Amino acid sequence: MLSLFADQPKLARRKCLQIGGLSLLGLNTPQLQQLRAATLAQTPTTQARAKSCVFIFLFGGPSHIDMWDMKPEAPLEVRGEFQSIATNVPDIRIGEHLPLLSQQMDKFCLLRSMTHKMSVHGPACSEIYSGRPYFGPPITDQALPEDWPSIASMVARYGQSTTGLPASVVLPWYTQFVGQDKRIAGQTGGRMGEHWNPFLIRGDPRKQDFQVEGVRFPQEVTRSRFDRRRELRQQLGKLADRRTDAGELAELVDTNYAGALRLVETSQATNAFSLSEEPTAIRDLYGRTKFGQSLLLARRLVENDIPLVTVNWDDETKYDKVSPHWDTHHQNFPKLKNDLCPLFDHAFGGFLQDLDQRGLLETTMVVALGEFGRTPKIGLVTQNGMTEKTGRDHWPHAFTALVAGGGVRGGQAYGATTSNGGYIADKPVTPADLTATVFKHLGIDSSLTYYDEFQRGQQQLCVGRAVSDLG
Repeated sequence: MLSLFADQPKLARRKCLQIGGLSLLGLNTPQLQQLRAATLAQTPTTQARAKSCVFIFLFGGPSHIDMWDMKPEAPLEVRGEFQSIATNVPDIRIGEHLPLLSQQMDKFCLLRSMTHKMSVHGPACSEIYSGRPYFGPPITDQALPEDWPSIASMVARYGQSTTGLPASVVLPWYTQFVGQDKRIAGQTGGRMGEHWNPFLIRGDPRKQDFQVEGVRFPQEVTRSRFDRRRELRQQLGKLADRRTDAGELAELVDTNYAGALRLVETSQATNAFSLSEEPTAIRDLYGRTKFGQSLLLARRLVENDIPLVTVNWDDETKYDKVSPHWDTHHQNFPKLKNDLCPLFDHAFGGFLQDLDQRGLLETTMVVALGEFGRTPKIGLVTQNGMTEKTGRDHWPHAFTALVAGGGVRGGQAYGATTSNGGYIADKPVTPADLTATVFKHLGIDSSLTYYDEFQRGQQQLCVGRAVSDLG
């Protein structure tokens, strides 16, 4: 099978055959690149998969000290302008601009002891996306060929989908700064190989005409026309049999072709990639925002047994050159109060409520975090010289992840930070540990290895230790 050859450098020749074999379905090259991880043969995991994970990435770095880990006894320049509010769990309080989530605190855990050492966006994003310390100097935010493979790519390869749908899906985009020509670091196959990229759903699910490319026959391709294309492919396969490596090549084409066809047929039968069947009340529950409807689509994908769905935060603040997304270098408090917190509170609150009511939290682990937190002291410059007196700069030494479902006990605050929220005081958790926790939930053995095309050797999937006392 293909998995026996996937780690060999000569794979480049086979990529051409994947494109040739799958193009008979009427799919173009960008679509094929998205489909590749879904159609390649999967390596078995250590146990049968019956669980899913939704990994929510809050690009920019949310201010933990103003939302999840408030310090009301600290000086004003640390605690900031916001008050805390009570939740439905005694002794746990969160930021006042998260009222919906305050009433669902019993469903999720505040993992307050996330920590690493990287203060630059791209390398820090890479550490969260991949669960690995960044490999080089922090001199770029953009992806490089030597990036560590993302969790999404590793699940695309080692996860198992029993429905014919991809094992790993990313939506609604690859995280990227406006004005840069490459995505942010660490989101794809990287040194494991770009052919293991997750299936990318690009677009805005809130739009009426939203459609996912590559999961249905093109309009001009009827079933009879497709059958003729399949016959043509079989004839081309017979020609390939004259080559000395025909058996291997034919099997490669057959595997990819069958996988792509299974994906198209399954997606049409289940309508998993469409929100058209969702009632108005449910769509409103999540909020008619790009983020909210992305979470709703994630729920549909989980219902169709896709192991990992990565939802990348995207909003209109991307065009703010100083403080895009959660990167609040100036006007930290107005941005959180008026834009970021209400949007997140509505969408994430609706998502948790919907998962819980459908019984999906039992088997679905939900993880939400950014690449780091924000400085304990307002206006302190640590990495970005454009940080103003009204903002908070990057701070990787202590921040918070939200974790729900999948056996994690809701209504708890795990770990602790110092009195100013700046450093870990109890139970530190690294990105590698969080990755190991996700893999354990999905039944993927962290000790499995892949061929590193950059360092030319075998690499272990994950070097962290799963957090075992979250239940």
